[in-house]
Parts: sequence; C-alpha cells; structure tokens
Amino acid sequence: MENELPRIDKTVLIVTHLGDDSEEKQYWLSRTIADRLNAIEHNRRMVYGIHRTSSRLQRLLETAELSQR
Repeated sequence: MENELPRIDKTVLIVTHLGDDSEEKQYWLSRTIADRLNAIEHNRRMVYGIHRTSSRLQRLLETAELSQR
C-alpha cells in the first residue's frame, strides 16, 4: 500500500440504516476478497494513520510469582 493517504470528498454524505439493501452493498459483494480487504486496510489507515497500523501493541500486564504459604 502507498504511504500517502488519499484525499476525501467531504461534500458527499449519505445516511442510511444498517438493514438497508443498497447499491453499495451490491457493489462490495461483487468485488473480490482481495479488493474488500484492501478497502478495509485503507479505511483503517484513514482512521488510525499510516504509522499506527504497523506498530505493535504494548504489553499491558506482567506476570508475577506468588509466594508459597
């Protein structure tokens, strides 16, 4: 994938219900799995940024040895 994010046309906004069958749903069902995965990755990069998608999760917990009673 490219390191540069594409520009978004913010003048277009369509609000629908989740249960609506739309042309967009039919479009994505007609695409290949690779095309759908690329679109998901593209959206993820748009939300989280380019560098955050490649970084690893930080360790949040450590294990501790319990003393025997």
